[in-house]
Amino acid sequence: MSAIYNKENIFKEFEIAKNKDIALSKKKTQDARENDIHKNRLQFCKEHQQFHKDSPQSYDADINWDNLVLAYSDSSPRDYFYKSVFGMTFAEKLADEAKKDNNDEEEDK
Repeated sequence: MSAIYNKENIFKEFEIAKNKDIALSKKKTQDARENDIHKNRLQFCKEHQQFHKDSPQSYDADINWDNLVLAYSDSSPRDYFYKSVFGMTFAEKLADEAKKDNNDEEEDK
């Protein structure tokens, strides 16, 4: 049996789940809608987590479904991802970048 899931079709399915979450949101901005509700994305990850355990040969992609389920189970998946990569929340990273930009501008003077 050949793999039925590769990165391209997984990304397509994830985009469908993301769009369903966005449609559920009542937030005004696109960024806020994308980071408001994660119900469908969490369900998508849980289903693939189980299917990957049952049928790993069906995947032609190295994806850590356990970590994705943890991330989308968090109250703020974006902050979860930022903390795991940068060691700070999204807001803290923005503030840090703004501070660096201000320091760079002052050095250029």
